Amino acid sequence: MVLVSEDTEEKLGRSHYNLARVAHRVEDRQSCYDRGPMALTRWDPLRDLLALQERIERLADAGDAGWQPPVDVYEAPDRYIVSAELPGLSREAIELHVHDGQVTIRGQRPASQVPCERYHRVERGHGTFSRRFTLPSAIDVDAVSADLKDGVLTVVIPKATSAVPRRIDVS
Repeated sequence: MVLVSEDTEEKLGRSHYNLARVAHRVEDRQSCYDRGPMALTRWDPLRDLLALQERIERLADAGDAGWQPPVDVYEAPDRYIVSAELPGLSREAIELHVHDGQVTIRGQRPASQVPCERYHRVERGHGTFSRRFTLPSAIDVDAVSADLKDGVLTVVIPKATSAVPRRIDVS
């Protein structure tokens, strides 16, 4: 709150006086404590920065033909699931690394060698790719499993036992 005496008002002039009057005004605002119960979520600015970095890296490292496989990352109560569309890739062409809360999927799809005079349209990406995702809570690295079926890679990453919420009975 800004308090201005009358002689200060004269010294400041009319324009500053109007600003001081605006600063004097106190509007009735609802307190954030009067809104009732709300879910608490912890904001992690580092996680937001890492997500932004991943997006920028994806744009910068688009590979030879700009191919980046689409990926879904979702969470269940006791695990994370990463699903990546990798049609045409064999198990041997895919590298999967899980370390320090990050999942990295790398691979390479060779360009198709079709004998022809010219292509009319090329939409299927080829070349190397790398996708990295940071998971928000601790994971059990030893229990990670991966399966490639019908061109979809599914990686199941269990949460660490300390990260899984547990119900405690009150006696």
